[in-house]
Amino acid sequence: MQKTQNMLFFFLFNMFFGLAQETKDTITTYKKRVLEAAEIDFLSSYYEQEGIHSAVGGGVGNERLTDFSPQVIIRVPLGDDEVLTVNTEISAYTSASSSNVNPFNQTGASTAAGTIPSGSPWVASSGASKSDVYKNLSLQYEHSSDDRNTIWSVQAGFATEYDYRSISFGGSYTKAFHQKNTEIILAGKIYLDKWSPIYPTELNEYALYGEGFLDNNDSYFFNVDLFDENRNESMAYRPISFNKFEDTSRNSFLISLQYSQILSERLQGALFVDMVLQEGLLSTPFQRVYFKDISNYFVGDPLGITTYTNEQSRGVYQLADDVERLPETRLKIPIGGRLNYYMNDSFIVRSFYRYYVDDWGVNSHTVNFEFLMALGDQFTVYPMYRYHTQQASDFFLPFDHHLSTAEFYTSDYDLSEFDSHQIGVGFRYSDIFGKFKIAEFGLRNVDLRYNYYHRSDGLSAQIFSAEFKFSMD
Repeated sequence: MQKTQNMLFFFLFNMFFGLAQETKDTITTYKKRVLEAAEIDFLSSYYEQEGIHSAVGGGVGNERLTDFSPQVIIRVPLGDDEVLTVNTEISAYTSASSSNVNPFNQTGASTAAGTIPSGSPWVASSGASKSDVYKNLSLQYEHSSDDRNTIWSVQAGFATEYDYRSISFGGSYTKAFHQKNTEIILAGKIYLDKWSPIYPTELNEYALYGEGFLDNNDSYFFNVDLFDENRNESMAYRPISFNKFEDTSRNSFLISLQYSQILSERLQGALFVDMVLQEGLLSTPFQRVYFKDISNYFVGDPLGITTYTNEQSRGVYQLADDVERLPETRLKIPIGGRLNYYMNDSFIVRSFYRYYVDDWGVNSHTVNFEFLMALGDQFTVYPMYRYHTQQASDFFLPFDHHLSTAEFYTSDYDLSEFDSHQIGVGFRYSDIFGKFKIAEFGLRNVDLRYNYYHRSDGLSAQIFSAEFKFSMD
């Protein structure tokens, strides 16, 4: 009897221990998936701007531009620890400024002797350069460790537009400490780009046919009357400073370091520093430059020459002396931080500051604030404000202010001194249950934003954006 009791005890003990060990193993090996189900983000934005300092016009002219950019981001779990992200984007834009790479083709320049071709920096041309489509595809693979304290990722992408191609690849490494209260991210990326340069029509013709390009039957300007700044006929125009770029590649190398810290139950902060080294063709080949120590020449109606820089000017275009010339290397260093304060369940403040400096003489300060206010469980409204101030590049001067003896020059107002203000508001709808469905995907978030942007050089813009996030049930 005692022996039977001992055997029964031994059996029960082993059964209990075995179940306990199995339960322990199950608890030990079970992991919450990094991404529970596939997600799809549909994003789109519409951007429109107005301005009076066209870089294609050498710092003068219409800067009207519209851009519509739909984007789809798909995130798919490949297992408990891996996520694959596919990002596709198309950006379709029209640009009054870019259209004037060839401003003369509204009627055609060299149709007959005495022809006065139309063209104006204040009027969009009907040429092929007035619009383009940017296309981008990128893939990212992300892997998390069992304890979710380490994440590494690799990325590759390809982008193209009419005169530009770009290949990119990179990766990141994230490490969390102190129960995820501290996080460090190290990231790097390389862009290998290639221009297919397009030059202003008058400079391209000079490069093709040389000194006699105005008398060549095949030249765009054959039998076209030219005028000097005194409105006298003159065929002396020779843009001898111009030559085509030999190296048309542009490579960029980015290293980024970010440190994030939960400072208290209500306060979270982050610091970051980036370093970007660019080399190759950093000039934009179709942006004109005019020299103040060189005589000016025009095509079109000579009566419009004296009012050329006036927005009401029509029917005349000034021929370029050269295109933008910038150094073949550029080192850019942004340094900044974020500070987010959780006041209560209904109010959160997000703040951002960045200081930027580069070896072209540009330095800037940017501050940004967002105020998130909950309107119940599902709706959030968040007004936002951004201020930016910038010092001009060493190579920038306005229209017709450069000297032909300079090595580098640009009249692109993106490199000028300016202040800018951006104010906007966003609305967010959240539904963790995804009640609205498309096939097997439930709608989790809707984000709508509007921003108005104004720059002290006269540029203004409006930006409308929307995001719809779905996840598979």
